[in-house]
Amino acid sequence: MDKIISSADADAYLARIGVPRPSVPDLAALRELHLRHLHAVPFENLSIHLGEEIVLDPAALVAKVTGGRGGFCYELNGAFAALLEALGYQVTRLAGRVMGPEGLFGPPFDHLALLVRTADSEEPWLVDVGFGRNSHYPLRFGERGEQADPAGAFRLAETADGDLDLLREGEVQYRLELRPRELADFEGGCWWHRTSPKSLFTRAVICSRLTDSGRVTLSDRILVTTGATGRQELPLAEEEILPAFREHFGIALDRVPQARRTSEGRGMS
Repeated sequence: MDKIISSADADAYLARIGVPRPSVPDLAALRELHLRHLHAVPFENLSIHLGEEIVLDPAALVAKVTGGRGGFCYELNGAFAALLEALGYQVTRLAGRVMGPEGLFGPPFDHLALLVRTADSEEPWLVDVGFGRNSHYPLRFGERGEQADPAGAFRLAETADGDLDLLREGEVQYRLELRPRELADFEGGCWWHRTSPKSLFTRAVICSRLTDSGRVTLSDRILVTTGATGRQELPLAEEEILPAFREHFGIALDRVPQARRTSEGRGMS
């Protein structure tokens, strides 16, 4: 079983996302934690392009968050699981395979998502703060009809092999296995995503978070904002990139992350 973080680390984490410590690990608190996390902690792959080590250890992942950074799915959901367990929630780590742009699922352990039980509900909840444009709130894990969310209509559908597909607006996002996993089980998937030329994360620098009106994303040298006025793209000069990380994501870097281009890959948009 993964280690539970200290009370001090949990308090520092809560301060980062701007949420007071819940008195009870209930659904209302889980919903607030989920939403505020998406607003405060960016989905980013900067460590890959800065040559930083990625350690799938709860304490290390939480330290990265409390230190002002974000991460990709293993890091974000790994850290959030540690926080939830420290607050008294029951958390199960699940392995998923993401649906790619070619209509094919990625490799095993392609994604980490969470199954969470609260103190006031018999039904479990699908929690995922590490999948970019995903639901703003936890989803009912046992519900098979459409679930309305500010990010769209979501649905969980059983597969013939006993897995579970997550669909957004009718399109499969990823497929979950239902067997409980430990954080260490995702070491191979994490290594693949940070080293393989076939991984989307080695092809481009990406940093993105939810905002009150939409999203803000820095994809390579393009700052993309979406909101009430639609989508706007702003190309940045080299000297504007580090200030953009600080202004929009609260991330202070001493150098610009450089994407590793490959003959097999294209930049993300």
